[in-house]
Amino acid sequence: MIDKKAIEEHIRGILIALGDDPEREGLKDTPNRVARMYEEVFEGMNYTNHEIAEMFNRTFEDGVEQDDNSKVVVMKDIDLFSYCEHHMALMYDMKATVAYVPNGKVIGLSKIARVVDMVGKRLQLQEKIGQDIADIISEITGSEDVAVTIEGCHSCVSARGIKKNNTKTFTAELRGKFETDPSMQLYLK
Repeated sequence: MIDKKAIEEHIRGILIALGDDPEREGLKDTPNRVARMYEEVFEGMNYTNHEIAEMFNRTFEDGVEQDDNSKVVVMKDIDLFSYCEHHMALMYDMKATVAYVPNGKVIGLSKIARVVDMVGKRLQLQEKIGQDIADIISEITGSEDVAVTIEGCHSCVSARGIKKNNTKTFTAELRGKFETDPSMQLYLK
């Protein structure tokens, strides 16, 4: 579990290390505010992929036979954000697309978005976000045919270092038929 008290103490120390006074009016409550924010934005760190799958495992029988390629579920433009594990910098303006071929059951659409949100609430790499989402959707649906694409901006690229403001990163996690059958990739565009 996230240790809010330890976060408060460390943020206070960072403020001092930056040469500021954590007792000045504008900063008095900053350590507590940051600790509460971290508890919220890093909530996903409290759970394994399996635990997230159990949390959002609400499926419905769909009457689709296994190996029926004529049925594909695609949810596009799911907003998310995360924090890069290298700089703890915000990854923002991110959009995820999640697709799968039903294997006799479908997951509730809101659950797909909730899985995406929870996975984003970790210190992550964009590539790992896609892998984790695919693992969880596959576990919930029983489908090996899963794809996750993500496009987003990274403040570690736009606000520091190379400072390229309009740069976006695209990643794709393609599994099963999405990897082996190029026609399945058309659903991701």
